Amino acid sequence: MDQHLYEADHDEFRQLCRQFLAREAAPYHDEWERAGIVDREVWRKAGAAGLLGMDVDPEYGGGGQRDFRYNAVLDEEMVGAGLTGLGFGLHNDVVAPYLTELTTPEQRKRWLPGFCSGELITAIAMTEPGAGSDLAGVRTTAVRDGDEYVINGQKTFITNGEHADLVIVVAKTDPARGAHGVSLIAVERGAPGFTRGRRLDKVGLKGNDTAELFFDDCRVPADNLIGGENKGFYHLMGNLPRERLSIAVSAVAAAERMLALTLAYVTERQAFGQPVGTFQHNRFLLAELDTEVTIARTFLNHCVAEFNAGRLTAVDAAKGKWWTTELQNKVADRCVQLHGGYGYMREYPIAKAWLDSRVQTIYGGTTEIMKEIIGRSLGL
Repeated sequence: MDQHLYEADHDEFRQLCRQFLAREAAPYHDEWERAGIVDREVWRKAGAAGLLGMDVDPEYGGGGQRDFRYNAVLDEEMVGAGLTGLGFGLHNDVVAPYLTELTTPEQRKRWLPGFCSGELITAIAMTEPGAGSDLAGVRTTAVRDGDEYVINGQKTFITNGEHADLVIVVAKTDPARGAHGVSLIAVERGAPGFTRGRRLDKVGLKGNDTAELFFDDCRVPADNLIGGENKGFYHLMGNLPRERLSIAVSAVAAAERMLALTLAYVTERQAFGQPVGTFQHNRFLLAELDTEVTIARTFLNHCVAEFNAGRLTAVDAAKGKWWTTELQNKVADRCVQLHGGYGYMREYPIAKAWLDSRVQTIYGGTTEIMKEIIGRSLGL
């Protein structure tokens, strides 16, 4: 089905992404997965190739393309090549709008050139050991002390946490107000009292560095406040649909890849004198998966177009996020089954894809939280 989302410029950008990833990432990805972190140099190379900050203004070294389709193309190509260690999506899709839309001119001059060149890697720190989707449960605090904030607390499961040179920390500046007393504060590498814990040993996404962060009387300039003080909740709510759209893009791309891998396998694999895919049960199952993935792609493309037009609602983003990620896991499970015993072998791409898929229904807001958002929109 021709989905009519992308234009000629996006197709050219896709070729650029594909060539870059084949040259600079694919040959090293297995090594990065064993190490638990990608080589930092790939970030600088990505910046030089124009793959970072596509929607950042050219005066800071960005691409100047306020078109999420470019982000989606890069996300799809990374997933399509099985390169789940690269944290470019978090950097481009999640952190970028905080730095382009909520910062002062001085902050933009300080951070955006490095953001686009790959010299400055970013992360956002929301989740804590005792607080995930519930912002009211955040315990990290930031107390104003003259021209500084003093931050105390701990964050966990932070993507790009080990590499990050700039971390947007969600902290309470007015604890008595709960979620409405939250602020966003940028903590830079080397800030006194800022340390990183162990590299977390995940089930999947092995090459993507995920770390614990600790703040022990961590002092940062008050000028590192992003947006308004005690306005962090509103800033986060405004940007979460874009994060969830990014996750949905990866989910659909992953489902398409797993389906393609499986179709190739069941066409070649023989059992009882015929290809495995020609048995009626398997043929019907694959027909079902192909239909559902096509429907997911159609809704995703609609959401991307709505986002570009400034119309994507938090509810529709939640629908897209939970549906596509749950489908991704369904496709992963069924495709492993269709591979038989080989599907359980790490040397087969489907096994790795299965492991990498599981977290998708958890981060960025769990399926249950997405359904809560949708349910409340129904007046329930």
